[in-house]
Amino acid sequence: MSAKMLSFVSVPQAQPPRREAGERRGDFDEIYEDFTPAQAGTQASRCSQCGVPFCSIHCPLGNNIPDWLMLTAEGRLEEAYAVSQATNTFPEICGRICPQDRLCEGNCVIEKGFESVTIGAVERYITDTAFEKGWVKPAMPVRELSSSVGIIGAGPAGLAAAERLRATGHQVHVYDRHDRVGGLLIYGIPGFKLEKDIVARREKLLQDQGVVFHLSQAIGSGEGEITLKQLRERHDAVLIATGVYKARETGGPGAGLSGIVRALDYLTVSNRRSLGDEVPAGELDAAGKDVVVIGGGDTAMDCVRTAIRQGARSVKCLYRRDRANMPGSVREVKNAEEEGVEFVWLAAPEAFLGDETVTGVRAQRMRLGLPDATGRQSIEPEPDGLFTIKADLVIKALGFDPEPLPELWQAADLEVSRWGTVKVDRERFETSIPGVFAAGDIVRGASLVVWAIRDGRDAAAQIDRWIGEQTVGEQVTGKQASAPVAAE
Repeated sequence: MSAKMLSFVSVPQAQPPRREAGERRGDFDEIYEDFTPAQAGTQASRCSQCGVPFCSIHCPLGNNIPDWLMLTAEGRLEEAYAVSQATNTFPEICGRICPQDRLCEGNCVIEKGFESVTIGAVERYITDTAFEKGWVKPAMPVRELSSSVGIIGAGPAGLAAAERLRATGHQVHVYDRHDRVGGLLIYGIPGFKLEKDIVARREKLLQDQGVVFHLSQAIGSGEGEITLKQLRERHDAVLIATGVYKARETGGPGAGLSGIVRALDYLTVSNRRSLGDEVPAGELDAAGKDVVVIGGGDTAMDCVRTAIRQGARSVKCLYRRDRANMPGSVREVKNAEEEGVEFVWLAAPEAFLGDETVTGVRAQRMRLGLPDATGRQSIEPEPDGLFTIKADLVIKALGFDPEPLPELWQAADLEVSRWGTVKVDRERFETSIPGVFAAGDIVRGASLVVWAIRDGRDAAAQIDRWIGEQTVGEQVTGKQASAPVAAE
């Protein structure tokens, strides 16, 4: 083992330099700076190189974290990047937006009191350095294949699958209803967590690799849309990687008032404005307003911190459980509090006040009860616990459900679960329609970007295997393989 490791006993944990809250409230730039080479090496050297690396076990991608930490500590950054990118298609993105406190860092085995290794920041440093040094190259195929794969959705799962399939030699075409590549990475995540040029440089790598993008192209049966049937005729295999974007609603009196908006609508308009697009002013702008965000996940954190930057008069986050039971990243909650967000714990909306436009939220104080079937504490209303919060903009960040794809796409043979997610063979990722596969949130439900990347990579391997099996079958029966699809 290198003598540079095991320094956690003498070196304290340190995060990268972070801009002051007063400064970062005024823009949508990322709040963390990169480590210096010395800082990255020092923090990486804190790794204990344990025999059973729980950081890797609890990483959805199974990243070889102790290996690239050791290489970073030794100053062997190009090798560290090679190890990192071997399992992760987008390490610079995961280093920025993964909730490391719930995954790798949260399962670091360094003894309590010494604090975990700063894994996410080192991962970001490695890949940003690799881009600066020109080490990041498109994964070009060794040989071109005639087979063609169509991917529906240019989000994390679709892009991860596209990169892997193209590296294998397949002709890859990605279709997306939006006008930019990235999906949630572009329109759902604010720039202060992920600046958009980070996504754009990955898009360029994919284009250089030979992936063809068809943007502003919806799938369906309407005018200008492509049907699933047409895609199946056009390609040897199709991957559904649409994600889930249908907002969960909250009921109660006044739920239909103006000024009550969905989180993704709000974040999309804000991101479009930051990208320079023309967007209408109005209820999707928090400037000068008293804002209440309902929810406790990372999307809620994105909304409250966006509202602060838009110049809201006040921003409150209403969550029905306490801080310890909040699903969002602990780090994001801390950042939000520093920037001026007020958290109202153990409170659930009961009604929305106002005539035509919302003026307030009537909320119910809650208390934690006994654990439910999932092991999570249930919640109960406090007697006489009603109170009112002033609000002229309410943002609902309650999670997302799948859109009804069989109806939207007129694909009655596409089987879905009772939750609306697409049913697949769990090992092969194949749907009820032969040659049509699915991966990411549209299969597992709303989840983390890192899980979407994992699913996209795994689905790509199964699609490659399936196409290989079909090709062998065609050769046995004397049929000709399909011709490659020309770029449109």
